Amino acid sequence: MNIPLVRQLHAWFFEGLSKYRAAPLWANVVLAVSLALLAVMIVFFGGSSGAPGAAATQITRADWQTTEAPGFREPSLTMDSRALPDAWHPAELPLSPPIELLRQADGRVSDSATRTTWLRVAVRELPTHAGPLALYGVRIKTDGTIAVYADGRLVHRAQENGPLWNSTRTPLWVVIEKTPDAVPLKEILIRLEHTRHAQVAVSPLWLGPVDALKDRYSKRLWFQQDLPAMLGAAFMAVGLFALFVWFRRRHETGYLLFFNLATTSFLRSLHFYVGLPVANDWFAWLTVNSLFWLVAVVHFALRQLHGRPLKWLTFGVVGWTVLTGVLTLPGLGILTNTPQVTPLIYVGAAFMGGAVALVGGISAWRRSNEGRLVAVGIGVCVLLGLSDWLLQNNFVSPEGWYLGAYTNAVTFSVFGTLMYRRYVNAIAEVELVNASLAERLRSREAELDESHRRLREVERRQTIGDERQRLMQDMHDGLGSSLISAIRSVENGRLTSEKVSHILKSCLDDLKLTIDSMEPLEEDLLLLLATLRYRLGARLESSGVALRWEVQEIPPIEWLDPTSALHILRIVQESIANILRHTRATEIRVATVPEGEGVRVNIQDNGQGFDVDKAMAEAGGRGMQNQLRRAQAIGGGVSWRSGPDGTLFTLWLPLQRKPRKA
Repeated sequence: MNIPLVRQLHAWFFEGLSKYRAAPLWANVVLAVSLALLAVMIVFFGGSSGAPGAAATQITRADWQTTEAPGFREPSLTMDSRALPDAWHPAELPLSPPIELLRQADGRVSDSATRTTWLRVAVRELPTHAGPLALYGVRIKTDGTIAVYADGRLVHRAQENGPLWNSTRTPLWVVIEKTPDAVPLKEILIRLEHTRHAQVAVSPLWLGPVDALKDRYSKRLWFQQDLPAMLGAAFMAVGLFALFVWFRRRHETGYLLFFNLATTSFLRSLHFYVGLPVANDWFAWLTVNSLFWLVAVVHFALRQLHGRPLKWLTFGVVGWTVLTGVLTLPGLGILTNTPQVTPLIYVGAAFMGGAVALVGGISAWRRSNEGRLVAVGIGVCVLLGLSDWLLQNNFVSPEGWYLGAYTNAVTFSVFGTLMYRRYVNAIAEVELVNASLAERLRSREAELDESHRRLREVERRQTIGDERQRLMQDMHDGLGSSLISAIRSVENGRLTSEKVSHILKSCLDDLKLTIDSMEPLEEDLLLLLATLRYRLGARLESSGVALRWEVQEIPPIEWLDPTSALHILRIVQESIANILRHTRATEIRVATVPEGEGVRVNIQDNGQGFDVDKAMAEAGGRGMQNQLRRAQAIGGGVSWRSGPDGTLFTLWLPLQRKPRKA
């Protein structure tokens, strides 16, 4: 390997890497593709410069001649070079004779006849080796059968059924087994069948042990045939994916163009898939015309990128593509796939590709970075195809490389970069939109938090105001009214000290109830009743009345707030106060009973009873009216049932209170 060249490339690489961020996208992609191609070429030519093995011998001299034949024939199992005409010509390998030297037959032979080129190699110096020998050649180019004879016996034959389209991309590899009598190999005879005007070429040959040549053959086969086949298949797979994306997003024609590129590139590389069931004539038609289709698709992609219609170029590209396709149709036979016609068709394709690259690049120069990238990419593909054309027509040594096999890689890289860039840009746009939405959401959340804070402050003030108003109203209606009545009675001298004490105790009970209603109850009615029991226990005991507490577990009451709690306390207090004042009872039973969608609070005494209707109608029934009013205010109800055995007072409370109508 050329060490100074590697060092120079190393320096160029890091110099380019330092400028990577300042360069536009298309320049970075071209730089990356160029460096990749340089690396591949270093591997190719660096690994091919030296001898494949110390035990192998390079064959650079041979004798050759050409004979006429009526058509392609199966090679015989044995062939002695002495049976051929004595018309041998010495030649240096590589051998790539021009067409004129192959036209040695009589002009009376029809164009449908074939020719056979014979190559005779005398083996003079061959190292001693116990195993089989291998014959290796970079390229043997012909469009007919290839046969190799070792000392007159057939050891290899290929392309037995006519032209094999990847023959020029398949290196020669023949394993020559030892004869039973172990006679050293003395002569190798190579038989190449071809049409009258086909261009034959033979690269230098290597002869040696299998182990000494196997690695070189495998590398050449992989880089020249297997790798391009894998690249073409990968391109086609991604193209199918783009087609399915286009089915869901019909407005984005870029995905459809990408699929067309992948398809035409795959058809162009059919040489690497010779096992496909395609007839020879149609195989040639597809591989030739797919090149025009590929250029046409690239032109439409360029038009989409730079935005200029270029009607005259579009008309020319489409017209030339259609015309070539029609003229080369196998059924018409106007332009057949012959060595005279096909190279001219490829020249036309090269001119069309060059025009598309040049005009498209100029049109996209200040309009689209992506358009410039595509123009550079198609220019590179044209140059690679030109190198193949020179190699195919024997203008360069047959030891060269078919670089056009990597046009799929260039096309895939260029348009894959465009798809990748659009994908990344789409993600960036989504992220930008998400960031904007997140910022707006944070702003809205901050506004909502501020609004909630203000609402909570307003609610707090409203609650405080409502509670203050409630307390003032309750103290005015209850405690205030009782105190004013007591003061007036005392001033008039109508109350005894005992009655004044009773009134003051009632006022004190009212004040305690007001305070108890402000305690946190957590929707627990039993806790509220227990508080009242604690407050009235001493008074009941001093009055000689026994209290039977028979409450049981009940569901929580969600609407139980301080205002509702005070109403319940006053209702129960009024009921117990009436018992103490009027019924002469000696026992009071307090019980809670769950009932459907509500709760019953029962207060029963064993007093003398009273007429409920009469009590409600008389002026003295103001307490019962207050109980009824308070129960209705909290969505509940009260009832009385009185008789000689006592009175049963019931307070019914709903578990869930219906909202009041506005």
